[in-house]
Amino acid sequence: MRTVLSVWGWFALGVLLIIWVPTVAIVRLVTAPFDRGRYWAGYTFRKIAVVHGWLNPMWTFRTSGTMITDPRHPYVVVSNHESFVDMFLLSHLKWEMKYLAKKDFFQYPLAGWLLRLAGDIRLVRGNKDSIINAMEQCKDRLANKTCVMLFPEGTRTRSGELGAFKDGAFRLAIETQTPVLPVAVHGTYKALTSGDWRFGVCDSEARVLQAIDTTGMTLDDVDTLRDRVRTLIADELAVMTAAAGDGPVTS
Repeated sequence: MRTVLSVWGWFALGVLLIIWVPTVAIVRLVTAPFDRGRYWAGYTFRKIAVVHGWLNPMWTFRTSGTMITDPRHPYVVVSNHESFVDMFLLSHLKWEMKYLAKKDFFQYPLAGWLLRLAGDIRLVRGNKDSIINAMEQCKDRLANKTCVMLFPEGTRTRSGELGAFKDGAFRLAIETQTPVLPVAVHGTYKALTSGDWRFGVCDSEARVLQAIDTTGMTLDDVDTLRDRVRTLIADELAVMTAAAGDGPVTS
C-alpha cells in the first residue's frame, strides 16, 4: 500500500506542477510592473504544497505558534532542516518567503521553472561568488518587503538530529537590521527519507517562535544571535518531540 500511495503522490505532484507553471507565469506577468519582489508569484507557487497536502493521504501538516500579522514585514526566517518535505510544510504558513536553495533544484524541469518565476534564490555550495550573490539577492527581497527563508544547518539532517548552525542567516539579519523569525519543524524526517523514493507516513508541524529584534546589533553579535536562535529551536523541538512520543532530540 505504501508503494501504491507513493506512486499516486508523485503522480499528483507532477500534474500539479504542469498546471502551476502557466498559472504562476501569468501571475508573474500581470504583477511584474508593481511587484519587484515577486511576492504574489511566489505566494501562488507555494499553494501547490497546500493542494498536494489535500491529495496525499500519507502526510499531515499543521502550523502553530506566534504568527506574524503583517505578511509584508520582512523577516529572516530560519528553521531546522529535517527533510526535503520541510518546504511543503513551511508553505502552509500564511505569508510568502523566498527560499535560499541549492542550484540543483533550479535545474529540474517544471519545479526549477517555478523556483525562478517565484524569485527564489540559487546557491552553489562552496562557491564564494555564488554565496556573495545569494546574500545580495536576499537583501534585495528584504528591501522589497518579502521574507527570506534559510536553513542555517546548510543541508537536511541525515540522522534526524539538529545540526550546527552556520553564520550566514544571522549575518544577513544583522547587516540589514531585519528581525529573525525562528521556526521549529518536527515530523518531516519521516515523510521522505534519503535514498527511498517512497513516501512515509508523517504527522508534521511547523511552530513559529517569537521574533528576535536585531536593531542595534553589530557583526560582533553574530555568534550570540546564532547560538540563541539554535537554543530556542532545540528547546522547542524537545517539547514537540516529547508531546509526540518520538523520543529525545539531541540538541
